[in-house]
This record gives sequence, C-alpha cells and structure tokens, in this order.
Amino acid sequence: MRTLRQIWIAIPVALMLLGCSGHDFADAVDGSAGPLVIYPDYKEVTIPANIAPLNFRYAMKDIRGAKTTFTLGERSVTLKGTEVEWRLGAWKAFLADAAGQTVTVSAEAVVDGQPVSDRWSFYVSEDAVDGWLTYRLIEPAYQMFNEVSIMERCVENFDETTICDHTVTDNSCMNCHVHGQQRGDYSLYYIRGPKGGSILNKDGKLRKLTLNAPGMLSGTVYGELHPSGRFGVFSTNIILPSFHAMPGRRMEVYDSASDLTVADFDNNVMINLPHVAQSEKWETFPCFSADGKSVYWCVADSLLVPDDLAQVRYDLVRADFDTSNGHISTQVDTVWSAQAHQASACHPKASPDGRWLLFTVADYGTFPLFHTESTLNLMDLETGEVRPLDEIKGDKSDTYHSWSSNSRWFVFASKRGDGTYGKPYFCHLDADGRTTKPFVLPQKSSRFYLYNLKSFNIPDLGSSSTGMTIRDAARMFKMSNEAFSQAE
Repeated sequence: MRTLRQIWIAIPVALMLLGCSGHDFADAVDGSAGPLVIYPDYKEVTIPANIAPLNFRYAMKDIRGAKTTFTLGERSVTLKGTEVEWRLGAWKAFLADAAGQTVTVSAEAVVDGQPVSDRWSFYVSEDAVDGWLTYRLIEPAYQMFNEVSIMERCVENFDETTICDHTVTDNSCMNCHVHGQQRGDYSLYYIRGPKGGSILNKDGKLRKLTLNAPGMLSGTVYGELHPSGRFGVFSTNIILPSFHAMPGRRMEVYDSASDLTVADFDNNVMINLPHVAQSEKWETFPCFSADGKSVYWCVADSLLVPDDLAQVRYDLVRADFDTSNGHISTQVDTVWSAQAHQASACHPKASPDGRWLLFTVADYGTFPLFHTESTLNLMDLETGEVRPLDEIKGDKSDTYHSWSSNSRWFVFASKRGDGTYGKPYFCHLDADGRTTKPFVLPQKSSRFYLYNLKSFNIPDLGSSSTGMTIRDAARMFKMSNEAFSQAE
C-alpha cells in the first residue's frame, strides 16, 4: 500500500514537471537566476570547506553541450554534462586549499539552439560546520504521521544512517532528535505510543525514560538538554490539530493547555513549578542559555481555541535557572513582546558562544510550518536588539533551526520553492551578525530534490556522530522504561 501511495503521489508530480518549459521548472523549485538556471541554487553562496560536493543540474529544457569550469587561483576543474556531480575525492582535493578564498564558476551550453554562457562564484569560509545532521524524514501530508524515520547524515559526504524507524516501533510516531551542546554523545529523541519512551543518549549510554509524573498535563514534548548533563527543560502540551479551508495554509497545530517542567536525570524526578504551569497561560518551546544559567521560553494568554486561534500570540521570556536544584526563578522577564510586534514567537535557540538567540516569528500560534510569513529573527543577547533575517527569508515558511558548535553556522528547515517539502538550508553568520545566502544540504544526485517525497523535519547539528543505529532503537523499544516521580 505504501508503494502504491508513493506512485500515485509521484505521477502528478512527474506530470507537472514534464509540463514545465524553459525556466518554469526552476522557478517551481527555487532555481537560480541568470542565463543558465541551476538547481539547487548554489550561485553566490558561502560554504564551509568541509561540506559535501555542491552537485547541481541545469534546470532548463532543450539544453545540451553543457560545460562547467571551477577555478581556484591557477587551478581549474571542468565537468561536462547537464548534471554536474563531483567525485567526493576530487571535490575534497579541490577545496583542500580553498578556505578563505572565492571559487569562480564559468559555464557554457547550447539552449534552444543558441550558445549561452554564465558566470558565478561561491566563497569557501574558514569556519567549519559541525559534521553531522539529524532530522526526521516524514510525509508532508498529515495522514501518514506514523511513517517516520530519524536519520543521521554526515554533511562532509553522503553517508546516512537510520537512528530510528517506524518499522521497528510498531509504526509509532517519533519526535524531535536534539543534541545537547551539539554533542553526538548527548542527545534525546522520543518514541510515541504505548511502548514508547524518551531515549536519552548520555556519554554513549542509552536509557529509556518515562518523562511524566503526577500533576503533569502530558509527557514531555518540546525541550532541551542542560550543559551539565543533569537536567532537561521541557514543555508538556495538550496538542490539537485544525485544518484550513483557505489555500496556502494546510493545517494548524495548537495548544489547548501547556506548561513547563524540568527533568532531573540523575535522580529520576520531574520538577513541576507552579509559576511556569499556570492554567491561564500557555508555556512552550523552552531552551537553555549557552552557560545553562537561564531558561528562555514562549508564553501566551490562554484563549478559546480554535475560535480565537488567530489571536494567540506568544511572548519570548527568560528567567534564571538554578543549576543546584533545577528550579526556574519566579522573576520572569519579557525579552520580545508579542503585543508590541503583533506577532508570535516560537522555537528559540541560543548560540553556543552565548551571543545570539535565534527564533521564529509568525503572525500567530505555535505551528508556522505552513505560514508563508514565518521568518527567522536574530536577537543580540549583549544589546537586546532584535532583527528579522529578511535577507535570507524564502517565499514559504522558514522554521526549525539549530546552531553549529562554533556559532558561525545555523541550519533551518524551509519549504521555499515547492511549498510542500521542508529541506535543510545552511547559513553563515559572522561575528557582527551578518548572514550569507542560504544553501540547501548537498545530495549525491543532482536530481535528489526533484524526486524526493519526504520532508526533512527538525534538522539538528552535532559535532560528532551519535553512534546510534536502528538496532539500538529496536532494542530500546522492547525495554521497560525508567519511571520518574514528582519532586517533593
């Protein structure tokens, strides 16, 4: 049945693409500008020297005789054909001395019987990006929420490993693999369902936990791991879906109740604090500051939903965090006001160097995946200044994001181009907060994104591999959970 469903999805997609002409296909998938249109668009981007080859194709009809030359100083490499795909070893050798330099690309081809040439460049940054990326591969349609995999990809090549898959978890949904401090040996993901649990990887040792206790609305949903390894801060949410009749916004997911809680992994207790679990407030998307001494989260007044959903807007707030007992201070400060901006904040993430806070802003709510207006915002934690990153915004939603451990790169999920499939885009950020043109995760085949039928959901960077495999997931799924109690 799954194979047939994929065929029926692929047929209209293929027919649509076959019906395109000239630049139409490239426009549909966010192809490049210029006389010769390429997809993915790797023109005028900044890349790390340790990234996999920028394979692309000329996304034009009636093109032949394409020849592409990459030049670095006195060195040049020419590749022939409309599909420009490097051998990994040749690419690495070419970039070995390219850090801090610009690579010039010149191309020529015959289009509709006429010779066409183009020229562009890309800059190779001296700042490396963390080498591993985890993400969920998930159907873009809500009907297939249970057919989910959590994957780990080495971004320096094309190696991909399955961390968890629905085939070994009785078709249970899996949520949100997140690293603590971008460490591969410190991470967490969820398996939902009756036999599920929270799979904590700490120093390479796996534990299956029930992060729930009396007094909580639900098990933990969104959250982050503390730098010490002892704590995690999480939201507990009663989540409901709602579907739009209007085109362009397929669905919403919203809270009918939500609180914050802290997990003490060393003592197997949940620390539930009344001031961040108020019935008249909805608290969600908590994260730690880089030093672990503060917690940021989003909070909104509870309203009647779904009737008043368009009026639900979340502030971004912070409070001190006591690393001795896991308590969040009762002194809570608003650092970004929903009322002042007439918008809603979600998904805050602090940069590892403590300088920046990246978060998503949409018109309302907590589920901006189908909000075309959703934009990444950058807060300078030294000055409090916030600016929307309009210069990197796509034409569709830009959402879930994570930092590289050197705070010079971040990756985010974007539906730009086709509007349906989320893809991981990388962006460089310099010491003054200036960004560069984002580029999509390179793939071995230049046609990968043309035929891919999965969304890359919640991309998360790690400085080393998690070491986890699908065999570990199958083993942990069969194990009993470690129970958590409520702290006194």
